[in-house]
This record gives sequence, structure tokens and C-alpha cells, in this order.
Amino acid sequence: MHRPLSRRHLLRGLGVSLALPYLDAMRAPSQAADSTFKPWPKSNVVQPRIICCYIPNGVNIEEWVPKDTGVNYQLSPTLKVLEDLRNEFTVISGLGHPRAQGGHSGADTWLTGADLKSKPGADYSNGLSADQLVASVHGKLTRFPSLQLSDSSGTGAAGHSHTLSFDRNGTPLPAENSPSRLFERLFVPDSAGDRTATLKRYAERRSILDEIASESKALDRRLGGSDRQKLEEYLSSVRETETQVEHLQRWVDVRKPKVPQTDLLLSSQPLNAHDRAMWLDVMLDLTYLAFVTDLTRVITFEWSREAGGFGGAGENHHELSHHGGDPGMLSKLGTIDRFHLSKLKRLMSLLKFTREGPGSMLDNTMLLFGSGMNSGAGGEHSPQNLPLLVAGGAKLGLKHNQHLAFKPDRQPPLNNVLLALIQRMGLPANTFGDSTGSLTGMEI
Repeated sequence: MHRPLSRRHLLRGLGVSLALPYLDAMRAPSQAADSTFKPWPKSNVVQPRIICCYIPNGVNIEEWVPKDTGVNYQLSPTLKVLEDLRNEFTVISGLGHPRAQGGHSGADTWLTGADLKSKPGADYSNGLSADQLVASVHGKLTRFPSLQLSDSSGTGAAGHSHTLSFDRNGTPLPAENSPSRLFERLFVPDSAGDRTATLKRYAERRSILDEIASESKALDRRLGGSDRQKLEEYLSSVRETETQVEHLQRWVDVRKPKVPQTDLLLSSQPLNAHDRAMWLDVMLDLTYLAFVTDLTRVITFEWSREAGGFGGAGENHHELSHHGGDPGMLSKLGTIDRFHLSKLKRLMSLLKFTREGPGSMLDNTMLLFGSGMNSGAGGEHSPQNLPLLVAGGAKLGLKHNQHLAFKPDRQPPLNNVLLALIQRMGLPANTFGDSTGSLTGMEI
């Protein structure tokens, strides 16, 4: 087996040692090329789906936003990556989150639009994310109500979230970052021992939840108004947990879909800069497989946490976002933006290739792609004029090949877009967060 050259390899001469730049010879065998995973020819389930893909640190906004608007607009330098699929997406500019604070809390608020400082006496207070509203309906019909993915596992810290998903109480839902663990969770059958242990664990959780409910009734009579409200919020999360346990129990004896590991490089590491392209590939391959097998219809994927991230060649994304208007740094930031869009294009192509009903999976799948931060012309971190595009969903009533431009100074809420997508998923919602109405312009 080929042994890669050490990244610490030095050239020595005349008493001086120099470190080599990163070379192809330093790649491990599994990192030598893009994923060779091939899409399935056909999906047997026609269902609406949504995936929200988040990039941190903003973009080179000057190279991102098209100069003209409307249908058949001229693609910007960055968006030319998607030229082959221009009929499948809409660029939206000028939107923002009026209540957001800016900085590196963009991932926390991207799907909620919340004011994280809105609760008196609390340092942090978030709200329900759009994906979880959709999951409350569609999640009843699938093994996994939703999936949360990120390059950093868990929930992260307040204001530097590792997840895009928040429940009705604003509690973050932990994300998965390991391709191998995700594959096992989705597709590896449970043994008899696993089944017994799982049922025992569920029974123990139910027992604890029942006892908490009983104790809370006695406690409620001894509390004042403010404490009763806090207790009710806590018990609301307990009831959600109880519902989740009941849901999981119903799926214990339902076999997982049979999916081979062929061409899935599950050992790719998310925080290894030189694994970056392959890790993104395999995680997107797994989201495709979760959709085509109808294990879930709702996915959020934070490609990198805020104040972090890499480009395709290991560039420091966060450092470049503080560009201060420097042309060289902006050029490198644009390279990262095009790398990200090349991976979005790959996912769109997988979905478009797979036939589903009279169309393709892409026709029944909506993709929201963008950032909760605009690094601006000078590197400022603003929640206004956020980079955003919506793709897919033709059979759900979306039309594309257009640039919808709004005036950033009026800052129409991004929640208008989220409300439109929620409605396209079949929910009878009239508002979401601070929305002022469903965004118009994309409907067929």
C-alpha cells in the first residue's frame, strides 16, 4: 500500500531546514480523488423533502451576488459553478434576520431568526427552527424525524452552535459528524442483543419520565407564577422526549434498508483539512441515501461551524473572512465559495439523476443553501444581505432560473423564505417567527 509523504517532511541544506508545501504525495490513499459514489437509478417513494446546507463566515459577496436581476440573469463569477443547473435554482439577495445580533452566531439563528438576547435575565434564548416545524409533521412517518449533521459533533456553545436545529423551547439538537457512525445509525441492522438493550433503555427512560410527571404535580402547587412558567417549559421538553421515545419504540422491529458501503469512504475525518473534500462528499452521499430510502425527509447540515472551516485545499476559511477588503484574501475566499458550490452541485446532480415518479428526486427535494453571516466588503460580520439560494422542488411548486433581489436597507426577513418552504412541505402555516408573509416570486 502506498505510504503518503509526511506533512512534516523537511528539506535540509546548509544548516537550514525548510518545510515543504502541501503536496499530492502527502495525501492518504483514501484522499486521492473525489468520491466515486453513484446514485441509484430510481426512487420508489415520491415524497417532499428538504435539506438546509449552511456555510459559515459568509462569502465574497461581491463575486456572489449577480449584477442583474430577474429571469435569465447573468450568473456571477462564483455562481458560474452551477451554470449547468441554472434552471434548478433561484438566487435570493438582500434578505437578512432583523432581530439577529450578527457576529459568529449566524448558525444559531439561520433557521430561527430569533433575537438571542430577547429573554430578560437570560444570556441566550433561541426559538423553534423551521426544519423542526416541518419534522413535527413529516417526522411521524419516517424512522428518523430529522437528521442533524455538522463537522463538529454535539451542540457546541451558545452563539457558536454546532447545529442548525432547535426544538420548541429553543434547545439545540445535537449533530453527528462521523460518516461511519451515521452509516451505522442509518443502515446497520441491530442484533438481538442490541434490540433487547434498546428496549430496556426506552423502558428506563419512560419510567423516569413518568416519575418526573408525578413529582411535578406536587411541586407545582408550591411555586410562584414565574417558577411555574419555567417548570412548564421544562415539562414541555420532557413531553417532547416522551413522544420521541414512543416514536423510536415503534421502529425497533422495522428492518433498516439494505445499503452497501460501496464507494463510501466512511473513514474521512471532518476536522482534517486534507480530508475536507472527501468528508463533504461522503456526508452528502449519506444524506442522499437517507432521502432515497425515506429514512427521513428533513435534514440540516452545517458544513462547518462558525469561526472555523476549511477550503478544498485546507485554507483557513475563518481567517479569510476577516479580509478587511484585501484583494488577495477576497480572491481566496471566492475560491472557497466555488469549492462549496461544487459540492452543492454534486448533491443536486445525484438527486437529478434519480428518477422519481414522472420526474426526478430533485423535483421533490428542496435545498436551502447559504450563510447566516455576510462578511461584507470590509470583512464585517453582518446578519444583513445574506448569501442565499434555493434549489429543487419543481414538483412542489417552485420555479427557478432567476435572481430575486431585495433592498438590504429595508432588510426583508429571511423567515419569509423559510415560511415559503414550510408551506411547500405541505404545512398550513401562515407565519414563522418574524415573517411578514410568504416570499413570492418562486411559485409556479
